[in-house]
Amino acid sequence: MRWKLINLILLVITLFSFVNGSQATEDQVHIVVSKSKHTLEIMLNNHPVYSFEVATGATPEKTPEGVYSIIKKVKNPWYLPKDIPGGDPNNPLGSRWIGIDVPNTDGYKYGIHGTNNPESIGQSVSQGCVRMQNEDVEWLFRHIPIGTKVVIQP
Repeated sequence: MRWKLINLILLVITLFSFVNGSQATEDQVHIVVSKSKHTLEIMLNNHPVYSFEVATGATPEKTPEGVYSIIKKVKNPWYLPKDIPGGDPNNPLGSRWIGIDVPNTDGYKYGIHGTNNPESIGQSVSQGCVRMQNEDVEWLFRHIPIGTKVVIQP
């Protein structure tokens, strides 16, 4: 627990420097999602500083592999396929949506989001997105800016 707290403090300092235009650059902080390990890691200078358990696509091809960027952030996203408003406890997107720029999707088809089914975390069950516990995606939403690189790997 102490290690995570120290890493969190270092990450906040680095992100603060990045946002304020100090020595940190955009390439120093990025996200790596491992579909096989069901993890999302915050990387600083290519070293993991924070790790979250996630759910990914029900089949390997559902979650697209590649290098993307965060291009959208939405609080309490609306779930359009079933017309479920944001903030509704039945909304499968949970409390936050962080959209990534998978080609031809505008950041609305694939993303990192919360869930109304916390038991699904750690499994291959989604339609292609990366699911997180709501409190974890809220932390990510607050601390990771638009433009951050997201690497999704097998």
